[in-house]
Amino acid sequence: MDLPSHPRALLIDLAGVLHVGSRAVAGAADALARARAAGLRTVFVTNTTRTPRRVLCAQMNALGFPMQENELVTAPSAAVRLVRARGWRPHWLVHPDLAAEVGPGDAAPDTVVMGDAGPYFDYAQLNAAFRLIHAGARFVAMARNRSFREEDGLSLDMGAFVAGLEYSTGVTAEITGKPAPAFFAAALALAGVPASAAVMVGDDVRDDIGGAQACGIAGMLVRTGKYAPGDERHAGIRPAAVVDDFAAAVRRLLAGG
Repeated sequence: MDLPSHPRALLIDLAGVLHVGSRAVAGAADALARARAAGLRTVFVTNTTRTPRRVLCAQMNALGFPMQENELVTAPSAAVRLVRARGWRPHWLVHPDLAAEVGPGDAAPDTVVMGDAGPYFDYAQLNAAFRLIHAGARFVAMARNRSFREEDGLSLDMGAFVAGLEYSTGVTAEITGKPAPAFFAAALALAGVPASAAVMVGDDVRDDIGGAQACGIAGMLVRTGKYAPGDERHAGIRPAAVVDDFAAAVRRLLAGG
């Protein structure tokens, strides 16, 4: 898939693209300002499922990336929309920090909704979810990411726990975050552009680039965050471009691809 010659919107991953842990990626804040000054609509997309949107926005603003909640699409917000739209009764298996954003669970749940509880994952919580799914509850997972990059190295993401419950129950989870088509559709709707006029910039060749390109959105892979040498040679996914970092992505786009 080729880059559009005149893109109108950027879909931008957060962790690994704009920042790694508490450190902004060099040049990323200035590049974001240049992209906006050039008239590109920016929508921020993230599979982070431990942190509420208001906190994410505050953290990103503190790192030098001005953004508001209405510019941010997250896997938890997508999960909340899904559950409410379908009238399901959720049992939330999430990080405590996310509890206020998703709301209370139902006393008689018919759906297990799983986020990244991080250090709060324990046997009792996972076994309770297992029993609900085994008894017939639906299984929804906010993401299936394998890892994410922190300042001291790669860390285990929630995908391993999703796979564990799938293996034990025989039920495949419905994913609400990247690479789900509904997630990218929500981002395009927020940007107000068709897929052909947008570019996704991410560090995950499978969930960011593969997910976007399956929806007709050109994907630019950056060599920061969780990127590993050889990702650009993935057997089934060919990024529209591979660049060193977000600043290089913006320079290329503003130069006409």
